[in-house]
Amino acid sequence: MVSAEKEDIKRRLEEYHKKNVAYIIVLLIIWFIVSLGGILVVKGLNEFTFLGFPFGYYLGAQLSIIVFIIEIFVYAKLMDNLDKKYGFYED
Repeated sequence: MVSAEKEDIKRRLEEYHKKNVAYIIVLLIIWFIVSLGGILVVKGLNEFTFLGFPFGYYLGAQLSIIVFIIEIFVYAKLMDNLDKKYGFYED
């Protein structure tokens, strides 16, 4: 009985870890695309201004940070749901 319970916990931990890594990879790819994408289109965006700054500069200075902060909250929510799904949730 103990062995079957340990195997179940091991299986759940492996699935949990795989999903966790997948979430991290997807979120890092999104952050990378936003960060690099802002740099690649900066010249075209500098034709516009935002709060008195060239929009390309603003995008490069702020957007990556904003997306990262949003991703922190998204990751926390995803992990909260994952913890509940696999029975590792703590109040």
